[in-house]
Amino acid sequence: EVQLQASGGGSVQPGGSLRLSCAASGITFNDYAIAWFRQDPGKEREPISCIRNSDGTTYYKGSVKGRFTISSDSAKNTVTLQMNSLKPEDTAVYYCAARGGYYSLASHDYTYWGQGTQVTVSS
Repeated sequence: EVQLQASGGGSVQPGGSLRLSCAASGITFNDYAIAWFRQDPGKEREPISCIRNSDGTTYYKGSVKGRFTISSDSAKNTVTLQMNSLKPEDTAVYYCAARGGYYSLASHDYTYWGQGTQVTVSS
């Protein structure tokens, strides 16, 4: 059984940091790409950052470049999203997702999803 376990959300003030983790089980980790999406109520789920585990190729949404860092640890089957300099507009439910091969920016291309974790940035 494939499981993606997302954790690390919470509430922070603007300028603060959070670290999200996505622990994967039931997959051959390096055969997959992991993506972080986020979703506001009433809006479409948008890709924030992706990583291809086999070679570390990454993608970042323009608005998070320089603030967020995605990394992959094959020993722990875990992908981490370090989020720094958080802004109120980063507030959303964050989801991790996995698909075989290269990453995609389309949510419907992902086979497996973790549960969402809430990130709230507010003063």
